[in-house]
Amino acid sequence: MKKTSNIKELKLMANTLRQHVLKMVYEAGSGHPGGSLGMADVFTVLYFNYANLDPKKPNWGNRDRIVLSNGHICPIQYSAMAEARFFPVKELLTFRKVGSRLQGHPHNKSLPGIETSSGPLGQGLSIACGMALARNLDNKKYKIFCLMSDGEHDEGQTWEAILFAAKNNLKIVALIDRNNIQLSGFTEKIMPLDSLRAKYESFGWKVVEIDGNDITKIILALNESEKSEKPFAIICRTMMGRGVSFMENNYEWHGKAPNNEEYSKALRELEVGRKMIENE
Repeated sequence: MKKTSNIKELKLMANTLRQHVLKMVYEAGSGHPGGSLGMADVFTVLYFNYANLDPKKPNWGNRDRIVLSNGHICPIQYSAMAEARFFPVKELLTFRKVGSRLQGHPHNKSLPGIETSSGPLGQGLSIACGMALARNLDNKKYKIFCLMSDGEHDEGQTWEAILFAAKNNLKIVALIDRNNIQLSGFTEKIMPLDSLRAKYESFGWKVVEIDGNDITKIILALNESEKSEKPFAIICRTMMGRGVSFMENNYEWHGKAPNNEEYSKALRELEVGRKMIENE
């Protein structure tokens, strides 16, 4: 799998992944574009700069594990996996279709390279803890990344897993999509979470807070995580719907597909963004 440290190349890849997300959700007529667009930069860094993966051997024992807890943003993971050659890019357009390997929430028995099935929120960090315990028992060194939404921090199981990881000193990197939005509104109105950093720190984690749409800062945070002997949380301040003006910071785009006019406008905006990157 090709990796790069070239920031411009990574920005262009993130733009490509965003375009894939729009096409997938539009063709399916359903899906979750907002969070997928917001986390495109994080997934770009994981798959094309940082994580140790081999698409030709997706079940390789020493691979890094990428656990997607908020499985509804799987369009961005599928897009990254396709561009990383886990499966053909053309298969992305089967998303959510009957018989497709690309279900609306990931199913690890259907698609090699998907570590966990998901759907119900709040379970990913518990799964990552189990993986970390197994890794330690096997005396392995692979990394475990758990991608989480901020909204699933409303669930008690998430906090039990946070406590468990700290108590057992498990080396896990949690990447939290802190876009301040969940299904029906803004998180701070539904169930206030801030200061999320202080909460994690009080539970015994090392924490950094970054702009989750800045590729350089994502790389620096992941590099810093390697130095920590504690479980490590990266609070990624992202913008839901990043790159598409009418979707940005709008909770209505948590889970709906664009119509013809919206789709065309969104793609045009991403193409403008791509030209801006090319001219940097």
